[in-house]
Amino acid sequence: MDSAAIAGIVVLILIILIIVFALNLLRSVVNLVQQGSVGVVKRLGEFRGIHDPGLVLIMPFIDAIVMVDMREFPRPGDRQEVITKDNVVVAVNATIFTQVVDAKQALFSIANFDVAIDALARTALRSVIGTLSLDEALSERERINIDVQQQMEAVTDKWGIRINRIEIVEITPPPQILQALALQKQADQEKRAKILQSEGLQQSAVNVADGNRQAAIKTAEGERQSAILRAEGNRQAAILEAEGRAQAIATVYTAITTANPSPTLVAILQLDTLSKFATSPNAKLIIPVESSALLGAAAAIRSVLGDVPTDSNPPAA
Repeated sequence: MDSAAIAGIVVLILIILIIVFALNLLRSVVNLVQQGSVGVVKRLGEFRGIHDPGLVLIMPFIDAIVMVDMREFPRPGDRQEVITKDNVVVAVNATIFTQVVDAKQALFSIANFDVAIDALARTALRSVIGTLSLDEALSERERINIDVQQQMEAVTDKWGIRINRIEIVEITPPPQILQALALQKQADQEKRAKILQSEGLQQSAVNVADGNRQAAIKTAEGERQSAILRAEGNRQAAILEAEGRAQAIATVYTAITTANPSPTLVAILQLDTLSKFATSPNAKLIIPVESSALLGAAAAIRSVLGDVPTDSNPPAA
């Protein structure tokens, strides 16, 4: 190979190196910031400025740009064991939703905010759950979320990072505790079932007693109404009977007054009435007239009978 060929190869290599260098230089000068992120420019290691999404041109060799994601980012935590207030070891896992609100603070106030947030979340979970009993930890997850978020925000605010929310994924007690809780739950369900059954029996007895009381009231009202109607009927019958007797007496009195009977006829009627009294089955006989009246009636009858001729002694011709 002659010297001309070698010189050509060298020139070609130099050209290729120049092109690569130019491309690298262009890539370091021209930068594209994606939507949802910002570009933090540092000049010789010192903060220079923050650029919004779009095309950013920087000085080569002396400037550097760091992309910071400003979107909300869910950070699933690792499962860890925590001791509750009543000395029960539970496995806890939580998801933390964070968002960078100040890119400068996030880059320059903490070396690695991702690692720092994970460590802070672990510490806050231990601190909060350590103040609660097992029952409180299982039933008050919302309270745990709020307390952990408040403890973390007190630190992350100066990092330029906001804790949007914290969600407890699981709180798992040991297997023996779970078995005890299951037995307790079963006993509580049986207790509630017995209470509901007794309340049902009580309500049934109350309903039966109320039904019997209503039936007794209805029966009494019916008997009272029946007695009232019976008394009304008896009263009406008595009134009608009395009116009938009054009319009969009035009729008899009118007839007697119209006929103007003689004392002899009256005496005969009195004796006829006494004969009817005598035929009654009563052991005692009360005569509702005076003795003198009866004697007068008898004398009158005797005188009448003495004036009538008998068959044995016919009158003389």
